[in-house]
Amino acid sequence: MVNLKLMVLCLISVLLLTTVTACGTSKGTASGGQTASGGSQESALLQKIKQRGYIVIGSSNDAPFAYQDVDSKKLEGIDIEILREICKRLGIPDIQMKQVDFSNLLVELNNNSVDMVVDGMYVKDERLKVAAFTDKWYQEGEAVVIPANSSIAGKDDLKGKTIGAQPGTAFYETAQKWLQDGKIGNLVAYDNQATLMTAVNLGKVDAVVTDGIVAGYTLSKDSSLKLKLLSPYQPEASGQIGAAVRFADEDFIKEVNKALNDMKQDGTLMKILTNYGLTKDYFVDVNDGATKNIK
Repeated sequence: MVNLKLMVLCLISVLLLTTVTACGTSKGTASGGQTASGGSQESALLQKIKQRGYIVIGSSNDAPFAYQDVDSKKLEGIDIEILREICKRLGIPDIQMKQVDFSNLLVELNNNSVDMVVDGMYVKDERLKVAAFTDKWYQEGEAVVIPANSSIAGKDDLKGKTIGAQPGTAFYETAQKWLQDGKIGNLVAYDNQATLMTAVNLGKVDAVVTDGIVAGYTLSKDSSLKLKLLSPYQPEASGQIGAAVRFADEDFIKEVNKALNDMKQDGTLMKILTNYGLTKDYFVDVNDGATKNIK
């Protein structure tokens, strides 16, 4: 009888030990080697970033895309806000920025001095030969800015109107083409963004054509401007923006894309765009935003 009791106690002890060990293994794997959803193994880069406590991005400190606020020293910008939400979903605690000239950003990326390039960078064929890109975050191009009470409702309504633009930009070239094609009545040159916005705000011109993201940012920051973006509007010189990552970090790109596309589907990304004064014309859905990397 004693031996039977001893055998039962030993069996119970073994079962308890097995249960505790199994639970411990499951917990350790979920918090360490696997994603929060219990899916596939986290990429090497994501694990490295988490261990470090922050992701290092390369940017030319370019407002309103990715820049450091002069007063608060906090990273700001539309790309930063999108990345911040992606980091939150991936469990990355913080973001640090290394300032690099725009032309050298992909060089610094491939030199391993940054983890990712985030700076309003268009996903273009020539860049896809140098680095891999995430799916597109949003798109941009020229925008037409009009008075808040304007009767202009579409591009066709610009016929016969006086338009302002900044020489030396692709947007001025677009306006010149409109003038040549008879789509506008007159074109007036202004030296910079500030004088351009002032001109349309004071009624010196009927509308201005300029960089869409910068225009949206300006209108969201300056309430004295009684202006709005013409919408709906399809840019003629547009590009789609994403973040660049090294070819070797393709698994990390998949993790970023998963978070990004979830943001598109649950409305978070559109909310961020709206906070920067942008309309649905700047949104790129999951299918249209898919990037086909070369390597």
